[in-house]
Amino acid sequence: MTTILYMVIPCYNEELVIDETSKRLKEKYSQLIENEKISPKSRIVYVNDGSKDKTWEKIQEKHHEDSVFSGINLSRNRGHQNALLAGLMTVKELCDCAISMDADLQDDIDTIDAMIEKFEDEACDIVYGVRDNRDTDTVFKRRTAGAFYKTMELLGSQSIPNHADFRLMSRRALEGLSQFPEENLFLRGLVPLVGYKSAVVYYKRGERFAGESKYPLKRMLSFAVDGITSTSATPMRFILWIGFFFFIFAIIGAIYIVGRHFIGAPDVSGWASTMIAIIGFGGLNLLAVGIIGEYIGKIFIEVKHRPRYIIEEFINQEENKG
Repeated sequence: MTTILYMVIPCYNEELVIDETSKRLKEKYSQLIENEKISPKSRIVYVNDGSKDKTWEKIQEKHHEDSVFSGINLSRNRGHQNALLAGLMTVKELCDCAISMDADLQDDIDTIDAMIEKFEDEACDIVYGVRDNRDTDTVFKRRTAGAFYKTMELLGSQSIPNHADFRLMSRRALEGLSQFPEENLFLRGLVPLVGYKSAVVYYKRGERFAGESKYPLKRMLSFAVDGITSTSATPMRFILWIGFFFFIFAIIGAIYIVGRHFIGAPDVSGWASTMIAIIGFGGLNLLAVGIIGEYIGKIFIEVKHRPRYIIEEFINQEENKG
């Protein structure tokens, strides 16, 4: 029995690349089906993340032209991670495994073969697509990316260096992922927590086919902060220890000032009490904020229980037949 493979591709204002992406993926699917690597029931699912251009119209057009293409239209823009999760959770009961990738053709489509081999021959539930180099990146991006992964490792995150969201997940792994109810998603750090047998395949990341990057510097920094804060409470602990350090510093400062007074060293009137109050209360405030933040940081995100996405429409051949 051949594998039913679903590709999940989040799209935000990607009308310029849909045609070329569909052409290349269709060619790859035809090759895989001909070689009996995947089932003819396999599908390519585009997830429209509230695009402002004609992305959804393009997806509908592709679906009407060829049933291999399916589409999910979210009710509004929810961000790349939520759109990706929406696609994965929608198809998890329809496939044996799902591969996620971006629509811009920077991920190497030919790597799909190696991912399927890891899934079928080595029984891997998760296969990560990892960049073998960053030659196409600017020096600034290479250095900031390196710093980001080192920071994540330092903070105890299990994210895979140089891995974005190009990965294969089995149905079992998708079921495991569905049990994580986090609202602020960072799938690169969440997927490794699912466990199960995993593997890595390396590929060369290409240039964007058309359009503009959806991750300018400001959004990349925001994404990095989200990634760090959603996978680790260590930043809160840093605040706690900084507060503790200043509190100890205030005590040492008080001892020093009192000591100067007893040895008869000249003092500036009012300086001692002012400095002790500022440093002491500042340290105590940071200490308190760090302790409270340790709890609030974990509670705040979860108590809202807002939906991570709302699907307006799912066009799929199986659904249309029903």
